[in-house]
Amino acid sequence: MRRRFFVEKFDGQRALVSGDRAHHLGVVLRAQPGQLYELSDGTRVCLGRIEKVARDNVEFVLLEELAAQEPKLQVVLLLSVVKFDAFEWAIEKATELGVTEIVPLAAARSEKALIAAAEKRSERWRKIVLEAAQQSRRVRLPTLQPVARPEAAFLARADRLGIFLSERADAPSLRTAFKDRAASEAVLAIGPEGGWTDEERDAALNAGFHEASLGRLILRTETAVIAALASLAYALGD
Repeated sequence: MRRRFFVEKFDGQRALVSGDRAHHLGVVLRAQPGQLYELSDGTRVCLGRIEKVARDNVEFVLLEELAAQEPKLQVVLLLSVVKFDAFEWAIEKATELGVTEIVPLAAARSEKALIAAAEKRSERWRKIVLEAAQQSRRVRLPTLQPVARPEAAFLARADRLGIFLSERADAPSLRTAFKDRAASEAVLAIGPEGGWTDEERDAALNAGFHEASLGRLILRTETAVIAALASLAYALGD
């Protein structure tokens, strides 16, 4: 199976891969003229043949357009900032599972030191998202948003089907939250270690989000991301 890389744009029948991606192609993969790769500009996917390999860029000629399918379900992930190794693993897997947008949340119970350092990690997070999207052969890169407060993130997405995961013993199951609902867009909010505060829960409910539980077991944040995204895709028919 051919590797896929993202390019900024297709220029007629040509394309250029530059920067870190060109370095990966030229140095790590030892790319040579004549080799074939799949290229995506975020909308279309084309088969490209390498014409020239230079130090900082790799030039392609486009041979044909390939079939490209977007997920039927568009999911925004509101993910509370947790310890960076777990957070980065979670956004990698969320990208592989097809989320369209990732919003890091500065939840009340997120560690303050992590929130303060989050902005400096944004470039690393974009690289993780890029590599995961290429590995999973996505057509479009998910958008990585700046860190936001939960209340603002809930309110900004009040027009879509919203689910926030809860550890409360009396929270309805995820299956119940999806019962008799159909949507092409959904928002999934996952809290920090220690869970949401009462104020954050009220903000989510006031924005029209539905509280839901993944079951009796208490999952780590990164585990909850995979379990919930898989459940969303199954329940809403993707």
